[in-house]
Amino acid sequence: MALPAQDERTLPAVVLRDVGTRPLDEVLTEIQAVVEAHGHVVVVCSPATPAPVLRRLHTLRSLLESDRIALFRPDLPPLAVAVLARQLRQLASCDIGPGVLASAGRLLTHYLHAGALLGSVTRLDRVPVDLKQHAKSWLPGSQFAVLAHPQPQLVRLGPDAKLDGPEFGTWMLVARGQLPPDWVTTTLAPAWQVQGLREAPLPAESGRWWGTGKLVEFCTFLPDLSVLYQLVTSVRRGTCHWCGIDVIGDRCVFCSATPPAPEARPALTRRT
Repeated sequence: MALPAQDERTLPAVVLRDVGTRPLDEVLTEIQAVVEAHGHVVVVCSPATPAPVLRRLHTLRSLLESDRIALFRPDLPPLAVAVLARQLRQLASCDIGPGVLASAGRLLTHYLHAGALLGSVTRLDRVPVDLKQHAKSWLPGSQFAVLAHPQPQLVRLGPDAKLDGPEFGTWMLVARGQLPPDWVTTTLAPAWQVQGLREAPLPAESGRWWGTGKLVEFCTFLPDLSVLYQLVTSVRRGTCHWCGIDVIGDRCVFCSATPPAPEARPALTRRT
């Protein structure tokens, strides 16, 4: 899901639609045109993306024989993936190279808090659910507050229900499914002291990720481009030894190369 621009500098998203069902040559022509127009492409998709779509994406990258396409599949709920993709679109307007921009996705995940209000946890397999909570899920009217990232947490909704929130100022994005969002907007948001609250459509993959359509998904994030830019540029950069692109971290997101192991020096022997 491509979220609306956060500010006037946010670059528009290129949405690859029906990747798994359209003819291969048609999608190949489309993504090749995008690469030629922009130089590098970061494809962001949810862990709930169907396997045939993922296989098609890898096939497209292989057919193009290109190290200029990065496939980024963060372990986040769908709404958080959409938020992260928008943050990368914000940063794409700055003087940041493609390798650093693509690597920034991993860094920015640490500043997201993502969860949902669920009407059932019987099919939830992304967050640990004990037998007692599973049994309570069958009681009529039961609801559960769940935090999937950064640390899994699950509580049954009640007067004392609370989730561990961010320790820094954030905004919150809320996407309602088949449950009213009242607890999220009037209880959780004030408890987390969010500085802004916005609503968005529920991503198509949310029901599959959370195991139910009876949900309200939420995600807190850093909205300001200046803060995002400072976070990314304050991290030490390295150069990929294989493709020569600047990156953050130990693995190049475009060619997947990791730094070579340091050569072992021969042990010195002392003659007597």
